Amino acid sequence: MSKINLNKISHSYNPNDPNPTYALNPFSMVWEDGKRYAILGPSGCGKTTMLNIVSGLVRPSSGKILFDEKDVTDLKTESRNIAQVFQFPVIYSTMTVYDNLAFPLRCRNFSQEIVEERVNSVAETLNLKSFLKLPARKLTADQKQLISLGRGLVREDVAAVLMDEPLTVIDPDLKFKLRRNLKEINEKYKTTLVYVTHDQNEAMTFADNIIVMSEGEVVQTGTPKELFERPKTTFVGYFIGSPAMNLFESETSSNNSVKINDTLIKTSTDLSKLKNNKVKLGIRSEFIKIAENQKENVISVDVEKVEDLGNYKLLTAKMGNLTIKSKINRETEVSSEKVNLYIPPEKCCVYEDEKLI
Repeated sequence: MSKINLNKISHSYNPNDPNPTYALNPFSMVWEDGKRYAILGPSGCGKTTMLNIVSGLVRPSSGKILFDEKDVTDLKTESRNIAQVFQFPVIYSTMTVYDNLAFPLRCRNFSQEIVEERVNSVAETLNLKSFLKLPARKLTADQKQLISLGRGLVREDVAAVLMDEPLTVIDPDLKFKLRRNLKEINEKYKTTLVYVTHDQNEAMTFADNIIVMSEGEVVQTGTPKELFERPKTTFVGYFIGSPAMNLFESETSSNNSVKINDTLIKTSTDLSKLKNNKVKLGIRSEFIKIAENQKENVISVDVEKVEDLGNYKLLTAKMGNLTIKSKINRETEVSSEKVNLYIPPEKCCVYEDEKLI
């Protein structure tokens, strides 16, 4: 395992053009040894390019990649001591499942005792033990992907395991269990795991730290809690969470308050140094509650619909032309056409030019 330092990395696929287009805008970050990371963002945002730069499949246009302070920028993939799992299965179809899993260890002359121990351990984790003697070609697509995943995990000495949407072809019922198993492997063997996905649920339930990307830009890195409660841009607020963060066009007022449709909402943000008074107020639906005895930060809304989603109800309401969503206790009855909602000041996020103040 290694600490991976991405130092002032950027990449363009047309670097000699007078106005090059960047797949990755300049950024720097460090992946600590033994941690779990997710690279999250929509299709085409640069996730796979970042992963391929780390693995050596793509050389960055500028910057350096350091593994434990050793410069590996110009090293080929096979010299970087990494394992990579791709989106679709890559297996040796003429080999058995056992031989597929054992292949990376045998290539490096590990003893048969270690091969046996590691193959059986990984096979048990991935529910492949009953298939070890079968030819890999006879398995289903999702089982073949498990083999690819297993080959990436079978070595304990790799600098990192890089996974590019590895669960795409896996049966949905298995995805949660496999993410949990990957976390157990990380905790047991302290293997650095880097997981590319466009699925926020996969990222939030897997990673210690999430790197959110948009249009080649790293827009925020942080824990799931940080991304959820304090998104640094309106894009992160919209992209993370279900439903997306409520975002309202607002104007600043006195005492760190903002005005929404002539209603004042107090915030815990210092608004005294803003360039202009046009801002956006962001608030998660989880934090908006039906008002009880509160005197401030209460808004009156028209109820549009209430959906029972099992462990909570989703209230959709209107305040003028604004739509507001609130997650409420499923035992709460909402019978009237109007309801008062409370917005806690400490949970408000204020954005100027789409960036958190």
